[in-house]
Amino acid sequence: MSDDAVETESGLPLEPYYADGSRPEPAPPGEFPFTRGLAGDGYRSRLWTMRQYAGFGSAEQTNERFRYLLGAGQTGLSVAFDLPTQMGYDSDDPIAHGEVGKVGVAIDSLDDMEVLTRDIPQDRVTTSMTINAPASVLLLLYELAAERKGIAAASLGGTIQNDILKEYAARGTYIFPPRPSMRLVTDTFAYCAEHLPRWNTISISGYHMREAGATAPQELALTLCNGIAYVQAAIDAGLAVDDFAPRLSFFFNVSNDFFEEVAKFRAARAIWAAVMRDRFSARQVRSQSLRFHAQTSGATLTAQQPLNNVVRVALQALAAVAGGTQSLHTNSYDEALALPSQQAAEIALRTQQIVAHESGAANTADPLGGSYLVESLTRQLVDEAESLMRRVDELGGAVAAIEAGFYQQQIQESAYRHQQLVESGRRVIVGVNRFTETSQHEVEVLRVGAELEDAQVEGVRRVRRERNQGDVDRTLAALRAGAEGDANLLPLMRDALAVRATVGEVCGTLRGVFGVYRPSVTV
Repeated sequence: MSDDAVETESGLPLEPYYADGSRPEPAPPGEFPFTRGLAGDGYRSRLWTMRQYAGFGSAEQTNERFRYLLGAGQTGLSVAFDLPTQMGYDSDDPIAHGEVGKVGVAIDSLDDMEVLTRDIPQDRVTTSMTINAPASVLLLLYELAAERKGIAAASLGGTIQNDILKEYAARGTYIFPPRPSMRLVTDTFAYCAEHLPRWNTISISGYHMREAGATAPQELALTLCNGIAYVQAAIDAGLAVDDFAPRLSFFFNVSNDFFEEVAKFRAARAIWAAVMRDRFSARQVRSQSLRFHAQTSGATLTAQQPLNNVVRVALQALAAVAGGTQSLHTNSYDEALALPSQQAAEIALRTQQIVAHESGAANTADPLGGSYLVESLTRQLVDEAESLMRRVDELGGAVAAIEAGFYQQQIQESAYRHQQLVESGRRVIVGVNRFTETSQHEVEVLRVGAELEDAQVEGVRRVRRERNQGDVDRTLAALRAGAEGDANLLPLMRDALAVRATVGEVCGTLRGVFGVYRPSVTV
């Protein structure tokens, strides 16, 4: 976008942002503490990245969907991995049976990653990967695939989620105990600072805690406490805050309460800016700036009357834009039933494009700034979140609070309260507990056939037959020795993956040293 002659549909001129000089105002957009946004001109110089989350079946099928979405106007990629990949198992592991390719794409080795990124300009398209416990492994495969094309690592842009703490609290796809997992996170910070300077090394996620039942203040507080834990761990590992903090990013949910969601994003920026400046002495503006990706809420989608979800997603997308997101995924209307069909994915992308180009929401920064309601909600959310953050600090920080079951208890109590309200009818869900009459027809859903698993299993076994096993054994032994010591593990993992060690073999080597996490607290 350009700020030349920006105006309403009727031709009325628009300022870059608006303020009321008759009462105290928050700092303008682009100024500390960034409540009103990170850029003074909002989206006028650059729209948010339209990054649709996609991945299913094989690397070849997902590559085809990626190329379709890019052709339809998507401006960034976002990869969903299947459950075995997320848990660090190969597709032929008995524990993976029945789950291969079901909730995302199956990636077992460099061969799969090369297929996934085929004909994708990795130096021009940024890629986000929703992967946590084995995040460093998938990032290295992405780097190696680019290297095979002659693309320099320094030119790669994107994000790995790499947020292991929320896995223990809300999502469950963890592998190792918290402390060695934190080592992998900080090793990734250090590796990327040297080799992938454009890469966002973590996406600190409130999304999954919100999906599990957290309220907006809880999503804010628990997410930012996790962020504090990662920053402190990196500093304790010897990294300078302004060397790694500019590459931190966040990932928030966008739920149905439009005004509360807008206020939530404003509050998040203000709290984080103060934390980074006052607690960690960060001096760079980018170190103090909370950049975030937003995704519309899967938990609010209904299997009943699924076409209603188009409206829910549109309102949530508008809230994310009014709240100043840097990147956005809009859910497909059929996701309460199955993986998105191509038509549903296209409508979800078109929703973002309509908000961007037809609604006027992108014409001014912080368009709801100054609203009595939004300003009041912003202050309330700051107060509520900071109060909860102090409780986490009193427990010894995020890791200790999670180990004690505090996060889990907070989320479960809120989820229970929400369900009570829905079942009593005090919280209306259109098409579910009220207005249930419908003429909507059953929608066609995407199915992943069982034959995919057979092909994927044969593929990983072919990799093992064709590679130099001596090289694999040597590099995995070096990785084990490194894990037993204090070396940065990413170069050692990279060496193993480059000679076609599999995701499962690399993660299995680390399991042998670190063990696996078993929750000891029942809340």
